[in-house]
Amino acid sequence: MPSTLEISPETIEQNRLYADMGLTDEEYTSVVKILGRRPNYTETGLFSVMWSEHCSYKNSKPLLKKFPTEGPHVLQGPGEGAGIIDIGDDQAVVFKIESHNHPSAVEPYQGAATGVGGILRDVFSMGARPVALLNSLRFGSLERPRVKYLFEEVVRGIAGYGNCVGVPTVGGEVQFDDAYNGNPLVNAMCVGLIDHKDIQKGIAAGIGNTVMYVGAKTGRDGIHGATFASEELSEESEEKRPSVQVGDPFMEKLLIEACLEVIHHDALVGIQDMGAAGLTSSASEMASKAGTGMTMNLDHIPQREKNMTAYEMMLSESQERMLLVVEKGREEEIAAVFRKYDLEAVAVGEVTDTKRFRLEHHGEVAADVPVDSLAEDAPVYHQPSKIPEYYEEFQRLEDFKPVVTDYTKTLLELLQQPTIASKEWVYDQYDYMVQTNTVVSPGSDAAVLRVRGTNKALAMTTDCNSRYIYLDPEVGGQIAVAEAARNIVCSGGRPLGITDGLNYGSPENPEIFWQMEKSVDGMSEACRMLGTPVISGNVSLYNESFGGQAIYPTPIVGMVGLIEDVSHITRSHAKAAGDLIYVIGETKPEFGGSELQGLLEGRHFGKAPELDLEVEALRQNQLLTAIRSGLVESAHDLSEGGLAVALAETLFDQELGCDVTIEGDITTALFAETQSRFLVTIHPENRDAFEQAAPGVQQIGTVTDDGMYTVKQKDVVMEEKTSVLKTAWKGALSCLVKSKA
Repeated sequence: MPSTLEISPETIEQNRLYADMGLTDEEYTSVVKILGRRPNYTETGLFSVMWSEHCSYKNSKPLLKKFPTEGPHVLQGPGEGAGIIDIGDDQAVVFKIESHNHPSAVEPYQGAATGVGGILRDVFSMGARPVALLNSLRFGSLERPRVKYLFEEVVRGIAGYGNCVGVPTVGGEVQFDDAYNGNPLVNAMCVGLIDHKDIQKGIAAGIGNTVMYVGAKTGRDGIHGATFASEELSEESEEKRPSVQVGDPFMEKLLIEACLEVIHHDALVGIQDMGAAGLTSSASEMASKAGTGMTMNLDHIPQREKNMTAYEMMLSESQERMLLVVEKGREEEIAAVFRKYDLEAVAVGEVTDTKRFRLEHHGEVAADVPVDSLAEDAPVYHQPSKIPEYYEEFQRLEDFKPVVTDYTKTLLELLQQPTIASKEWVYDQYDYMVQTNTVVSPGSDAAVLRVRGTNKALAMTTDCNSRYIYLDPEVGGQIAVAEAARNIVCSGGRPLGITDGLNYGSPENPEIFWQMEKSVDGMSEACRMLGTPVISGNVSLYNESFGGQAIYPTPIVGMVGLIEDVSHITRSHAKAAGDLIYVIGETKPEFGGSELQGLLEGRHFGKAPELDLEVEALRQNQLLTAIRSGLVESAHDLSEGGLAVALAETLFDQELGCDVTIEGDITTALFAETQSRFLVTIHPENRDAFEQAAPGVQQIGTVTDDGMYTVKQKDVVMEEKTSVLKTAWKGALSCLVKSKA
């Protein structure tokens, strides 16, 4: 193939080379109209990445506008590297989630590792110190060798990067379903802390100010990564390994410290991560947000490979790089900080008043386009929507009524389902105690970190039951937000806001677009009712594998809550024999999308559980009030597997026992996944006060010290040693990973 310099604009048009880069015929025509001429090769590349779904959200923008994004505590909503919420005392929490699905499908170690690196940069580019990492992962059946390989390598990649960079990986979730056999999901979340005075923004303001490149050198890795993330996986995807970046966590650690030092320097005007679309997105977005233009001389870009073209430098997604705008004449002051950390810091351009994005290379103009045309003027598509036939069929079905004859055997089988089983095999690979702020580590409903120097703490979680969303996207979207909030409340926190990772198939499929719009409707409604605005997020579409098989719709909810006093921190495990066991919320025979349905039928169908958001908000407030009043010893959200599973998990930490009596239909009482329910233990002397704080709660039993899990109705329904249940639950995932499929 000739060099990009030799490929003429006429050749690009005649041979439709723009289509190989990801532009449609109509989009290419729009570019020609914007420029008043045919674009050259580099310019075509700029438009192709900036107009990709990954960068422009061209198919999802109409839906994202539905989210509530403002609130009394929101300091920064969507539009910057990450969102920011006030937590009092002139401090704020900064957080965001992002996907790295396609890279992880073809190069799982580096795909997952660079996902961690990228989300860290989004947070510290705001001026915040990263204090925690979480993740939300989806894989297919571990009986498949390819899935097992992806699972092992993704976890290894997350651990390899997070552990080396010195930020604790404190929580997350892993779920398994055949819907992800061909397309895993890897969503990484980062949480940071910042003082209000240190908040930064990615703007290129001040005509004549200098644009500086800092961090690692630019290579040929990750070229067209944004476009690769905006198309379905196919048999050719393996050939796109160069679209997967290679990370260096040790350099990232240096970059974090250098950037956090530089933000206190008054010469700094703006700072932004070079993420998706690399130099192209960071430079054009910073200028567009400031209403300015930018000129860059690519001869000055630090390069680790020889003879890189303008196209390659602008589209590379090499890791550990940032773009800064600094006051003219003060470049050396900034460069000195980065040199101290052995990092590149080079002046590569300047802010102009032209509102154009101009690139020079080897004395020639490599690109000259209106800056807003890249960052703001991407096409927006209002895709057609159609109710899927499967949904209408599910709505017509009679409610699924499972038949269970051996309750103990069924519980043991549920505890060994990979989605329910202990994730210790995963989080034991993570350093979750580095920085020494972790109070509640992985394995509880939410992770908790103290805010050093205060009496406050932060609770954080990632949640999404994609089976419910598949069955009913609107209700499932509500449940995803509500479950995240329940996990925060169970930990003693007040939910503050969410970051969302919206993972779907192709938006060009009307049935999938319907899933998208309905789940966003449901999430938006829940966010309004529960007071959790959406402050940041990411959209990942075209999650389809060979043959157009789409994943379940999976809008991940990353939520952070504030624990106002560390004495309110609550864990999910029972503390002492003699404590009383309560259930908050009534149970209905709801099994659509449940773990029991999957266990018995091998698939999920029917109606999702119902959710009344007013009831949800009321019960969350009642429980949080009881926790803050010191009445609650432990609290656990009732979710996958129902009461039977939650009760077992509550006992595992100290291998305590329980003596529980249930009412009504046994299968419903034990395994239904009715929403808005909590399992709570309290001291006997707090009985009256607790029942007043949470009217309608039901005492179902007592924690015992005999190590026996005992459930009765008229007769004994289940009786098993807690240790036997724990062994089954604890070893299931590692057994599946180690087994030779």
